[in-house]
Amino acid sequence: MKKQITIAMMIFSVVMFSQKKKNGTIYKEHPAITVVEAMQQAFIKGDTIALAGYLADDFRAFNGMNNNPDAKGQSKSNFLKNSDFWSKNISYLSIARQGEAYPDAIEYNGDDGLWVQTWDYLRGVHDETGVKIDQPIHRLFVVNKDNKILRMITYDDDAIWSNLRQSFTPRTNGTLYNHHENINKVLRMVAALEHSDVDKAFSFFTDDARFSNLDMANDEFHTVAEEKEGFTKMLDNWTIESIDVRGYPDYLEYELGNAKVVQSWWDFRVKRKSDGKKITIPVMLVHNFNDDGMITNEMGYYTTQAMAAK
Repeated sequence: MKKQITIAMMIFSVVMFSQKKKNGTIYKEHPAITVVEAMQQAFIKGDTIALAGYLADDFRAFNGMNNNPDAKGQSKSNFLKNSDFWSKNISYLSIARQGEAYPDAIEYNGDDGLWVQTWDYLRGVHDETGVKIDQPIHRLFVVNKDNKILRMITYDDDAIWSNLRQSFTPRTNGTLYNHHENINKVLRMVAALEHSDVDKAFSFFTDDARFSNLDMANDEFHTVAEEKEGFTKMLDNWTIESIDVRGYPDYLEYELGNAKVVQSWWDFRVKRKSDGKKITIPVMLVHNFNDDGMITNEMGYYTTQAMAAK
């Protein structure tokens, strides 16, 4: 049996090693990498004369996220026009290597050309719409033997470009209410807090609701139990004199994402029991509701730092 196992392991090793086959060479530094990076800088600067010199006459640029099998790509002349448009309509435009990433030049056995792959970061702000371009971008290039770029394939986040395209014309995104049952629930919830009715106040939230405020880190939140405990402890040292609404709450039913949100503005008026010191804390609350009319999330735009002052 031991002999059979040994033979089997040897056969397995031979099979594994036989599956390896070298198919070219990868370069960390190569003239083709220099050409590719120089081309990209010329593109964002709108230097179409220099840009044209880096491209082969039959250059084509493709969107790697386009699944149309008949896509012909963008021609050299259109690519040059695109560069001119970008440079004149996008401010603060830049493209640079992303973090510690660096390009690779790959020379495959039997291919006439050479591939360059890049991992960069693209930034800018569209002048007319104010849409911010801030995203990683991955590209594949084919560079011919004359060191001219023959093909470019881009992989990026199309959501940014979609948002940009849609930002040229006004569009609605739901309905805004100044009276709604979800507004009424927020009013009743805050009224319960004003009267220190903790159980009733937190009955408007789902069991897994999350709470955050400006005193917390971005990824920090409280559970219902933690928020309830914190509020109860606050009542040991402070008396709530009143919680007064400022203006009126808004309820928004968004089309995008089907979000249901109540925004409200308040003055929390409290008095410290130890010395009678009175403080007014301006508060903005944002509550997300589910389809059953329960609050799933509360974001409080306030800080309690004033309550720590002597």
